Amino acid sequence: MHFINFATFSAIAFSTVLACPDHSNHELVGPLYKRQTVNETFRVTPSKKDWAYEASYNWGMINENYTLCQIGTQQSPIPLLLTQGLSLNHIPHFQYPATAAGNFYNWGYGPAFTFTHPAGNWTGLPRLTFEEASGVNETVYLRGWHLHAPADHSVQGDRSKAELHMVHVNAAGEDRAVLAFRVDPGNAESAFFGQLPAIIGFNDTDVQEPIQLDPSLALDEVNSFSEFWTYSGSLTSPPCTEGVRWYVARNILFTSVAQMQSLLRASTYSARAEQEVWRHQINV
Repeated sequence: MHFINFATFSAIAFSTVLACPDHSNHELVGPLYKRQTVNETFRVTPSKKDWAYEASYNWGMINENYTLCQIGTQQSPIPLLLTQGLSLNHIPHFQYPATAAGNFYNWGYGPAFTFTHPAGNWTGLPRLTFEEASGVNETVYLRGWHLHAPADHSVQGDRSKAELHMVHVNAAGEDRAVLAFRVDPGNAESAFFGQLPAIIGFNDTDVQEPIQLDPSLALDEVNSFSEFWTYSGSLTSPPCTEGVRWYVARNILFTSVAQMQSLLRASTYSARAEQEVWRHQINV
Protein backbone atom coordinates (compact mmCIF):
# COMPACT_ATOMS: atom_id res chain seq x y z
CA MET A 1 0.00 0.00 0.00
CA HIS A 2 1.33 3.41 -0.97
CA PHE A 3 0.79 6.52 1.13
CA ILE A 4 1.03 10.13 -0.02
CA ASN A 5 2.73 12.59 2.31
CA PHE A 6 -0.05 14.78 3.68
CA ALA A 7 1.84 18.01 3.03
CA THR A 8 2.23 17.00 -0.62
CA PHE A 9 -1.41 15.99 -0.82
CA SER A 10 -2.52 19.30 0.67
CA ALA A 11 -0.48 21.27 -1.83
CA ILE A 12 -2.17 19.40 -4.66
CA ALA A 13 -5.70 19.19 -3.32
CA PHE A 14 -5.91 22.78 -2.14
CA SER A 15 -4.02 24.51 -4.94
CA THR A 16 -6.96 26.69 -5.90
CA VAL A 17 -8.17 27.96 -2.55
CA LEU A 18 -8.13 31.65 -1.75
CA ALA A 19 -6.19 33.97 0.54
CA CYS A 20 -7.61 36.66 2.80
CA PRO A 21 -8.40 39.69 0.65
CA ASP A 22 -5.69 42.33 0.38
CA HIS A 23 -8.33 45.00 -0.33
CA SER A 24 -6.36 46.23 -3.33
CA ASN A 25 -9.49 47.07 -5.39
CA HIS A 26 -9.51 50.68 -4.16
CA GLU A 27 -10.71 52.34 -7.40
CA LEU A 28 -14.45 52.64 -7.96
CA VAL A 29 -15.44 50.25 -10.72
CA GLY A 30 -18.30 52.41 -12.03
CA PRO A 31 -21.34 54.45 -10.98
CA LEU A 32 -22.62 53.98 -7.43
CA TYR A 33 -25.09 51.13 -6.90
CA LYS A 34 -24.59 49.75 -10.41
CA ARG A 35 -23.58 46.11 -10.03
CA GLN A 36 -21.35 44.85 -12.79
CA THR A 37 -18.95 42.18 -13.89
CA VAL A 38 -15.50 43.75 -13.83
CA ASN A 39 -12.56 43.29 -16.14
CA GLU A 40 -9.06 42.22 -15.12
CA THR A 41 -8.08 45.80 -14.23
CA PHE A 42 -10.58 46.01 -11.40
CA ARG A 43 -11.26 42.38 -10.56
CA VAL A 44 -10.30 40.99 -7.19
CA THR A 45 -8.67 37.91 -8.67
CA PRO A 46 -8.48 35.09 -6.12
CA SER A 47 -4.87 33.97 -5.93
CA LYS A 48 -4.18 30.26 -6.31
CA LYS A 49 -2.84 28.97 -3.01
CA ASP A 50 -1.33 25.74 -1.75
CA TRP A 51 -3.15 25.85 1.60
CA ALA A 52 -6.67 25.63 2.97
CA TYR A 53 -8.39 26.72 6.16
CA GLU A 54 -9.51 23.13 6.71
CA ALA A 55 -5.84 22.12 7.10
CA SER A 56 -4.51 25.22 8.84
CA TYR A 57 -2.62 23.14 11.42
CA ASN A 58 -0.34 22.02 8.57
CA TRP A 59 0.56 25.31 6.88
CA GLY A 60 4.13 25.36 8.15
CA MET A 61 4.88 22.04 6.41
CA ILE A 62 3.41 22.97 3.04
CA ASN A 63 5.65 25.85 2.08
CA GLU A 64 8.93 27.15 3.54
CA ASN A 65 7.52 30.68 3.24
CA TYR A 66 4.87 29.73 5.80
CA THR A 67 7.34 28.76 8.53
CA LEU A 68 6.07 31.54 10.78
CA CYS A 69 2.64 29.88 10.77
CA GLN A 70 4.32 26.99 12.61
CA ILE A 71 6.93 28.67 14.81
CA GLY A 72 5.54 32.17 15.37
CA THR A 73 5.09 33.29 18.96
CA GLN A 74 2.12 35.60 18.34
CA GLN A 75 -0.10 33.68 15.94
CA SER A 76 -3.81 34.39 15.50
CA PRO A 77 -6.55 33.58 16.32
CA ILE A 78 -6.41 32.56 19.98
CA PRO A 79 -9.09 31.41 22.44
CA LEU A 80 -10.33 34.16 24.74
CA LEU A 81 -11.73 33.83 28.25
CA LEU A 82 -13.77 36.07 30.53
CA THR A 83 -11.30 35.18 33.29
CA GLN A 84 -8.60 37.02 31.31
CA GLY A 85 -10.48 40.21 32.08
CA LEU A 86 -10.95 43.05 29.62
CA SER A 87 -8.37 45.55 28.50
CA LEU A 88 -7.70 48.92 30.09
CA ASN A 89 -4.82 49.49 27.70
CA HIS A 90 -4.53 50.45 24.02
CA ILE A 91 -7.94 52.19 24.11
CA PRO A 92 -9.08 52.79 20.52
CA HIS A 93 -10.22 56.26 19.42
CA PHE A 94 -12.22 56.32 16.20
CA GLN A 95 -12.56 58.95 13.50
CA TYR A 96 -14.96 57.24 11.13
CA PRO A 97 -17.03 59.37 8.72
CA ALA A 98 -20.78 58.86 8.41
CA THR A 99 -20.37 58.07 4.70
CA ALA A 100 -17.52 56.51 2.76
CA ALA A 101 -17.43 55.10 -0.77
CA GLY A 102 -15.93 51.85 -1.97
CA ASN A 103 -16.47 48.53 -3.72
CA PHE A 104 -18.73 45.81 -2.33
CA TYR A 105 -17.88 42.27 -3.46
CA ASN A 106 -17.28 38.69 -2.32
CA TRP A 107 -13.70 37.62 -1.61
CA GLY A 108 -14.49 33.98 -2.40
CA TYR A 109 -15.26 33.14 1.23
CA GLY A 110 -17.83 35.79 2.10
CA PRO A 111 -18.95 39.43 1.74
CA ALA A 112 -16.24 42.10 1.65
CA PHE A 113 -15.77 45.82 1.07
CA THR A 114 -12.78 47.98 0.11
CA PHE A 115 -12.74 51.74 0.71
CA THR A 116 -11.80 54.06 -2.14
CA HIS A 117 -8.50 55.93 -1.85
CA PRO A 118 -5.74 57.27 -4.13
CA ALA A 119 -3.14 54.68 -5.06
CA GLY A 120 -0.43 54.51 -2.42
CA ASN A 121 -2.15 56.96 -0.07
CA TRP A 122 -4.17 55.55 2.83
CA THR A 123 -4.15 58.54 5.20
CA GLY A 124 -7.48 59.90 3.98
CA LEU A 125 -9.32 56.75 5.04
CA PRO A 126 -11.35 56.34 8.26
CA ARG A 127 -8.84 56.30 11.08
CA LEU A 128 -8.21 54.66 14.41
CA THR A 129 -5.71 55.93 16.99
CA PHE A 130 -4.43 53.93 19.95
CA GLU A 131 -1.56 54.04 22.40
CA GLU A 132 0.81 51.21 21.48
CA ALA A 133 3.50 52.05 24.05
CA SER A 134 3.43 54.38 27.00
CA GLY A 135 2.98 57.89 25.67
CA VAL A 136 3.30 56.76 22.04
CA ASN A 137 0.15 57.07 19.92
CA GLU A 138 -0.24 55.24 16.63
CA THR A 139 -2.77 56.01 13.89
CA VAL A 140 -3.95 53.41 11.40
CA TYR A 141 -6.40 53.58 8.50
CA LEU A 142 -9.43 51.43 7.65
CA ARG A 143 -8.66 49.81 4.31
CA GLY A 144 -11.67 47.51 4.19
CA TRP A 145 -13.62 44.75 5.87
CA HIS A 146 -14.45 41.13 5.16
CA LEU A 147 -16.40 38.31 6.78
CA HIS A 148 -15.16 34.95 8.06
CA ALA A 149 -17.53 32.08 8.80
CA PRO A 150 -17.47 30.65 11.37
CA ALA A 151 -15.74 33.10 13.71
CA ASP A 152 -11.97 32.94 14.12
CA HIS A 153 -11.96 33.70 17.85
CA SER A 154 -13.86 31.75 20.48
CA VAL A 155 -14.88 33.13 23.88
CA GLN A 156 -15.29 30.65 26.73
CA GLY A 157 -15.13 27.92 24.10
CA ASP A 158 -18.07 29.34 22.14
CA ARG A 159 -17.53 30.24 18.49
CA SER A 160 -19.95 32.68 16.83
CA LYS A 161 -21.44 31.96 13.44
CA ALA A 162 -19.27 34.61 11.76
CA GLU A 163 -16.65 37.25 12.45
CA LEU A 164 -16.30 40.63 10.76
CA HIS A 165 -12.73 41.89 10.36
CA MET A 166 -12.08 45.60 9.83
CA VAL A 167 -8.52 45.75 8.52
CA HIS A 168 -6.39 48.82 9.27
CA VAL A 169 -3.04 49.68 7.71
CA ASN A 170 -0.30 52.13 8.64
CA ALA A 171 0.69 55.07 6.46
CA ALA A 172 2.86 52.73 4.38
CA GLY A 173 -0.10 50.43 3.64
CA GLU A 174 1.11 47.59 5.88
CA ASP A 175 -1.45 45.59 7.87
CA ARG A 176 -1.24 46.87 11.43
CA ALA A 177 -4.52 46.47 13.33
CA VAL A 178 -7.75 44.48 13.01
CA LEU A 179 -11.09 45.08 14.71
CA ALA A 180 -12.90 41.76 15.19
CA PHE A 181 -16.69 41.69 15.62
CA ARG A 182 -18.28 38.37 16.51
CA VAL A 183 -21.55 38.05 14.57
CA ASP A 184 -24.58 36.02 15.65
CA PRO A 185 -28.34 36.00 14.94
CA GLY A 186 -30.56 37.94 17.33
CA ASN A 187 -34.06 39.42 17.41
CA ALA A 188 -33.59 42.56 15.31
CA GLU A 189 -31.87 43.64 12.12
CA SER A 190 -28.32 44.95 12.14
CA ALA A 191 -28.16 48.54 10.87
CA PHE A 192 -24.62 47.95 9.60
CA PHE A 193 -25.51 44.94 7.45
CA GLY A 194 -28.90 46.49 6.64
CA GLN A 195 -27.23 49.27 4.64
CA LEU A 196 -25.71 46.77 2.19
CA PRO A 197 -27.25 45.91 -1.19
CA ALA A 198 -28.17 42.33 -2.04
CA ILE A 199 -25.33 40.04 -0.93
CA ILE A 200 -22.94 38.81 -3.64
CA GLY A 201 -22.35 35.05 -3.58
CA PHE A 202 -19.02 33.30 -3.09
CA ASN A 203 -19.06 32.04 -6.69
CA ASP A 204 -19.35 35.59 -8.06
CA THR A 205 -15.85 36.92 -7.37
CA ASP A 206 -15.92 38.81 -10.68
CA VAL A 207 -18.88 40.94 -9.54
CA GLN A 208 -18.51 44.25 -7.69
CA GLU A 209 -20.84 47.09 -6.78
CA PRO A 210 -19.68 50.59 -5.86
CA ILE A 211 -21.63 51.80 -2.82
CA GLN A 212 -21.48 54.23 0.07
CA LEU A 213 -21.74 53.01 3.65
CA ASP A 214 -21.35 54.15 7.23
CA PRO A 215 -18.63 52.10 8.96
CA SER A 216 -19.48 53.63 12.33
CA LEU A 217 -22.77 51.68 12.41
CA ALA A 218 -20.79 48.54 13.19
CA LEU A 219 -19.10 50.33 16.09
CA ASP A 220 -22.49 51.46 17.42
CA GLU A 221 -23.69 47.87 17.53
CA VAL A 222 -20.85 46.78 19.84
CA ASN A 223 -20.91 49.89 22.04
CA SER A 224 -17.89 51.37 20.23
CA PHE A 225 -15.48 48.77 21.65
CA SER A 226 -15.97 50.08 25.18
CA GLU A 227 -15.22 46.52 26.33
CA PHE A 228 -12.69 44.44 24.46
CA TRP A 229 -9.79 42.06 24.49
CA THR A 230 -6.59 43.12 22.76
CA TYR A 231 -3.39 41.27 22.00
CA SER A 232 -0.35 41.19 19.73
CA GLY A 233 -1.10 38.76 16.93
CA SER A 234 -0.76 37.93 13.26
CA LEU A 235 -2.62 37.63 9.99
CA THR A 236 -4.86 34.55 10.00
CA SER A 237 -3.68 33.23 6.63
CA PRO A 238 -0.22 32.47 5.20
CA PRO A 239 2.40 33.82 5.51
CA CYS A 240 0.93 34.53 9.00
CA THR A 241 2.79 37.85 9.36
CA GLU A 242 3.02 39.02 12.97
CA GLY A 243 2.98 42.57 14.33
CA VAL A 244 -0.81 43.00 14.13
CA ARG A 245 -2.70 44.64 17.00
CA TRP A 246 -5.97 42.74 17.48
CA TYR A 247 -9.11 44.15 19.10
CA VAL A 248 -11.95 41.70 19.78
CA ALA A 249 -15.20 43.25 20.97
CA ARG A 250 -16.80 41.69 24.03
CA ASN A 251 -20.24 42.65 22.72
CA ILE A 252 -21.65 40.59 19.88
CA LEU A 253 -22.89 42.24 16.70
CA PHE A 254 -26.37 40.78 16.34
CA THR A 255 -28.28 40.41 13.08
CA SER A 256 -31.76 39.23 12.27
CA VAL A 257 -32.19 35.57 11.40
CA ALA A 258 -32.79 36.48 7.75
CA GLN A 259 -29.63 38.62 7.62
CA MET A 260 -27.57 35.84 9.20
CA GLN A 261 -28.88 33.32 6.70
CA SER A 262 -28.05 35.67 3.83
CA LEU A 263 -24.49 36.17 5.07
CA LEU A 264 -23.92 32.46 5.60
CA ARG A 265 -25.43 31.58 2.22
CA ALA A 266 -22.76 33.78 0.60
CA SER A 267 -19.90 32.36 2.71
CA THR A 268 -17.74 29.26 2.82
CA TYR A 269 -15.56 27.89 5.64
CA SER A 270 -12.75 30.35 6.48
CA ALA A 271 -11.69 29.93 10.11
CA ARG A 272 -8.09 29.11 10.99
CA ALA A 273 -7.59 26.67 13.87
CA GLU A 274 -7.06 28.55 17.13
CA GLN A 275 -3.44 28.88 18.21
CA GLU A 276 -1.86 28.23 21.59
CA VAL A 277 -1.47 31.35 23.71
CA TRP A 278 2.23 32.14 23.93
CA ARG A 279 3.69 35.67 23.77
CA HIS A 280 0.46 37.43 22.83
CA GLN A 281 0.45 39.87 25.74
CA ILE A 282 -3.32 39.69 26.14
CA ASN A 283 -4.70 42.99 27.48
CA VAL A 284 -1.16 44.12 28.35
